[in-house]
Amino acid sequence: MPVDAGSLHYAVGPVAAVVVLVLLILFIRWAFAPVRRGNRSTPAQGLLRSVATTGTRESAMALRAVLSDAGIRSTISARDSTHVDVLVFVDDVPTARSLALGFGQISDA
Repeated sequence: MPVDAGSLHYAVGPVAAVVVLVLLILFIRWAFAPVRRGNRSTPAQGLLRSVATTGTRESAMALRAVLSDAGIRSTISARDSTHVDVLVFVDDVPTARSLALGFGQISDA
């Protein structure tokens, strides 16, 4: 059976493949785009903030227990051999600072 030279049916497959690829690329760019926040006045400084600096690991762990009892997630970071920072998420900073100031033996960070 002879093929009609004026027919474009042989191009339908490659054109459909290119269209699908372009749509897939656009979807992936949209799905994996970085999240843009409305407030861009302050630069991003990470997720955690220091709410207190203690002199020993034991006092930092005791403060973490107080914060945990209040429902605040926290962690500690040893700055050097004599300073241990207690870190909390940004949303919990005001409550955590008020608890830390009432804790005693803590310098305000």
